[in-house]
Amino acid sequence: MEEKEIIAYKDKNGQIIDTQTAAETGCEDCEPIYFDNSPDALEVIRHSTAHLMAQAIKELYPDAKFFVGPVVDEGFYYDFRVGEKISDKDLKRIEKTMQKLAGKKMPIERYCIPKSEAEAKFADDDLKQEVMKRIEDDRLCIYRQGDFEDLCRGPHVPNTKFLRNFKLTRVAGAYLGGDETKEMLTRIYGIAFADKETLKEYLNMIEEAKKRDHRKLGAELGLFMFDEEAGAGLPFWMPKGARLRSKIEQILWRAHRRRGYEPVRGPEILKADMWRTSGHYACYGENMYLTEIDGQEYGLKPMNCIGHILIYKKEIHSYRELPLKYFEYGVVHRHEQSGVLHGLLRVREFTQDDAHIFCRPDQIKPVVIEVLEFVDKVMKLFGFEYEMEISTRPEKAIGSDEIWETATRALKEALDENGFEYGIDEGGGAFYGPKIDIKITDALRRKWQCGTIQVDFNLPERFEVEYIDEDNERKRPVMIHRAILGSFERFIAILTEHFAGEFPIFIAPTQVIFIPIAEEHAAYAKALANRLAEEGIDCEIYDRNESLAKRIRTAEKQKVPMIAVIGDEEVEKESVAVRDRRSREQSNMDAEAFIRLIKEQTSEVRI
Repeated sequence: MEEKEIIAYKDKNGQIIDTQTAAETGCEDCEPIYFDNSPDALEVIRHSTAHLMAQAIKELYPDAKFFVGPVVDEGFYYDFRVGEKISDKDLKRIEKTMQKLAGKKMPIERYCIPKSEAEAKFADDDLKQEVMKRIEDDRLCIYRQGDFEDLCRGPHVPNTKFLRNFKLTRVAGAYLGGDETKEMLTRIYGIAFADKETLKEYLNMIEEAKKRDHRKLGAELGLFMFDEEAGAGLPFWMPKGARLRSKIEQILWRAHRRRGYEPVRGPEILKADMWRTSGHYACYGENMYLTEIDGQEYGLKPMNCIGHILIYKKEIHSYRELPLKYFEYGVVHRHEQSGVLHGLLRVREFTQDDAHIFCRPDQIKPVVIEVLEFVDKVMKLFGFEYEMEISTRPEKAIGSDEIWETATRALKEALDENGFEYGIDEGGGAFYGPKIDIKITDALRRKWQCGTIQVDFNLPERFEVEYIDEDNERKRPVMIHRAILGSFERFIAILTEHFAGEFPIFIAPTQVIFIPIAEEHAAYAKALANRLAEEGIDCEIYDRNESLAKRIRTAEKQKVPMIAVIGDEEVEKESVAVRDRRSREQSNMDAEAFIRLIKEQTSEVRI
């Protein structure tokens, strides 16, 4: 196979089209998309591999019926119904059939027919009927390879010969169309690349990711837990996890106060009328938990902004006070479908490191730049690279086009004038305003969306928020919504996987474990632990009635930064035998020097 074969084209509007469409339309200004691992090529390759998977499933399970098979960030998937249970054990057999079909080098062809004809063609296929209900076009296209065909907008590669480097990754369940009231379909995920080497690298990364999975490490390290009887998506923080979280909270608390933020706290439940005024009820109501109290409807807060608005409105503010910055570790609740819950990454209750800044319109740019400086300090502290993306007006939005254009332009100018690079996510904004999303890259080069900066002219208007300007006239401030971590739950999940559970000593849940060799060494170990505890350093003593080797192994499994072994020599010389997990070094150190070292490594982090 030639290295530079063309598998699709990009037309002058930036739309990807297949080679058949390009040939039919005489696409003279089209840009070729070659068979490689570029984003455009992978989109086509993965979409086509999804169809190849469906063809293999149909051959193995003739009664299978298919819903949709899109490309997603992690590869592709297909939702389908089949008369028997399919598990991860069946993926090898499906892959083998896919390879056999790909080896036939079948042309992939497109033909289009009127929607009415398509409805008649698939009259006996209720899932295809469901797909067509979601399509407004009067003419539908079908892609065919061998004896398999499916409704699809495409584009696809021209031949199955391009589809040889793939891996099916897992089987899951998915509600039809994401609707919990509908039936559960089978979903199979997969990944595909243009070459074997890249596929192999990706699969190695996946294996490493499994080892780093925060759900696995969270259980092993005793950080957090879930209890299905208590409720899905509701995390419980165990002592070690709570210590880890508290250390991060304290670092951020001090950083907020140094930057002039004032701490506030609002209730977790408000009358539904408040959410109607804000627009949450109309635009976000399906994600809210609603209840009735004394004959009136209330809603658990999905966001913290209304509380901060009401606190601001309690007093009359002068233009001299602006920008006024409120911050809160705000607990919010959002109704997530059970199928998308995923450890701490997707939960129904979480805590945002939330802030709202009330400022004059002419202060938007300097405020945004100041927030970006804050973001940069936090990300560098934890060793994250990051990128930014401006998200524009979504379909469900409040406010006029003019307000949205003004807010979006303000964000772009703030980034442009300071030389920041950024992408554009069309339609990805919050319903009340455009935003800058902060996407971090972890140790495995995976990208995560965490922090956000949102410019909002709408909520101040809806709640009649005001300040007094220099001419003693009432003016409307701009409200900037801002979170840096996003949520403590999600960020700690990412941190856990980024560090593989080996947290830096300044946030580690347990920073030192003392291991006395024998009972007579325990008193000295406790004395040292007490000294460190007075400095706010978390220590544990492993003096259980177990062998020394077993206690050391147990301590090492806890991924603690420092292990100090104490025996006769250490007691006599007032020293410690230190094992530094990060440097992988062992040394004998004077006790006072050891305490100074730990204090230096855990001293206040300033950001």
